[in-house]
Amino acid sequence: MKLLVKLGGTLLDDADSRHRLARQIAAARSAGHEITVVHGGGKQMTRYLTERGIQSTFVGGLRVTMPETLDAVLKVFAGSVNHELVAAINRAGALAVGISGIDSLLVEAEQMDPALGAVGRVTKSNPALLHLLTAHGYVPVVACVAGDRQGQVYNVNADQMAVACATAFGARQLICLTDVEGVLDGAKQVRPLLTPAASLQLIADGVVTGGMQAKLNAALSALAAGVAQVRIAPGAADNVLARILAGEDLGTRMVTADWCPND
Repeated sequence: MKLLVKLGGTLLDDADSRHRLARQIAAARSAGHEITVVHGGGKQMTRYLTERGIQSTFVGGLRVTMPETLDAVLKVFAGSVNHELVAAINRAGALAVGISGIDSLLVEAEQMDPALGAVGRVTKSNPALLHLLTAHGYVPVVACVAGDRQGQVYNVNADQMAVACATAFGARQLICLTDVEGVLDGAKQVRPLLTPAASLQLIADGVVTGGMQAKLNAALSALAAGVAQVRIAPGAADNVLARILAGEDLGTRMVTADWCPND
């Protein structure tokens, strides 16, 4: 099965967590799944900027990315965070390759809003590099940085990057491992199953806001583009990836209204 696994940056900030997830990714690859990994790194980015006296500014959940911040994006997202994860997956027994959306124009973007600086909106994804790597047994590890044909570089929201890669790659599942248990309803209980209509209702009712609203919107885009199901699940749970692939109802499963269990 073709899978896209998106890892939140908080899960990668701790070495033990990073190596635990790397072992699960390597095990899934060994079991025959073709896996592409997309990762964030917002926590690491904020720390890096703070250490250099640069204040992080967010508008609508997006980090304003001026020249000094874009330099940090390349150093942190496409540099330390990416390569630490690649090294961990290699150590776990799989062969990982660290790339970003810039490589072979994997993900193309355009400026979203001049007020946000170099924050990009995805316009196109070119999956040839992902197909080439996964077909030969490698695990692509994609940092959330994109480019365009004029050589510009953009900071792209990691959830949007994951959706772009998942849809172009033809992933059957998009598994978003994060630092929360799943999507919560008004009673603060995890919703094990959500359709697009139910997701939109949670947003309209103000139950889901902020970062989780952004995740739901990204997941809805993936479902609309043909991904069979999206899972939002706790990355800290024991053996989370294997349990999801075995069909366990862990976290929140998002599906289309006409989804069937064989998808």
